[in-house]
Amino acid sequence: MTRFRGRVAIITGAASGIGRATAVRLGSEGATVACLDVAAEGSEKTAAAIDADGGRAQAFACDVSDPASVADVVERVAGGLGRPEVVCNVAGIGRFAHTVDMPLDDWHRIIAVNLTGTFLVCRATLPHLLDGGGTIVNVASTAGVIGQPYSAAYAASKGGVALLTKALAVEYLERGVRVNAVAPGGIETPIVGSFAVPDDASRRLMARIMSPMGFGQPEEVAGVIAFLASDEARYVTGAVYAIDGGVSA
Repeated sequence: MTRFRGRVAIITGAASGIGRATAVRLGSEGATVACLDVAAEGSEKTAAAIDADGGRAQAFACDVSDPASVADVVERVAGGLGRPEVVCNVAGIGRFAHTVDMPLDDWHRIIAVNLTGTFLVCRATLPHLLDGGGTIVNVASTAGVIGQPYSAAYAASKGGVALLTKALAVEYLERGVRVNAVAPGGIETPIVGSFAVPDDASRRLMARIMSPMGFGQPEEVAGVIAFLASDEARYVTGAVYAIDGGVSA
């Protein structure tokens, strides 16, 4: 498939998990991929994997919660690789905690990376997308669509991503930019390790967010992201696609 031939794609969180899978998928379909991550070594490995498979990619160290870092990297991508046409906001962090025990610094950091980071990348890339068209795919979460225990900060951040997606989709509906999101459930990625369940967590409450289908794979999410970013989804904007084994059904 060559759905992205001739297009430049920016992928945040490209060092691992869904971000890496998305970068590899778009690269395999012809995109020139800018692999962004605060973990520079990981994003370099992703870019190298794309290059080794016959694609074209470049790694960029970027802290999505830092406006200056985001603005600098986006301009370097545009100047070095070409005008971005596809933007995938995948970078994210989180943890389980009783809300009464959640340190305020942890709350601020989760919001900064997941929600503010998504906003900053959208704000920095939109001028390029508006100059000829383009598409944004954000990564929300099942936690941003339905209630999830022990996840107040993460759920608030991802719920914000879902509504930010819809707001941008409406705002740019007439200007050639589509904005969609995916809402994954339990996906087998490195971030899962940071979600240690509290020792006294309710099994019944945790069962609400567990699918009988088990964990999904990053490549399965990447496939949906690739569809939403492609011309096959020309008539899709403002959507939040659940990829959660039926948890939010």
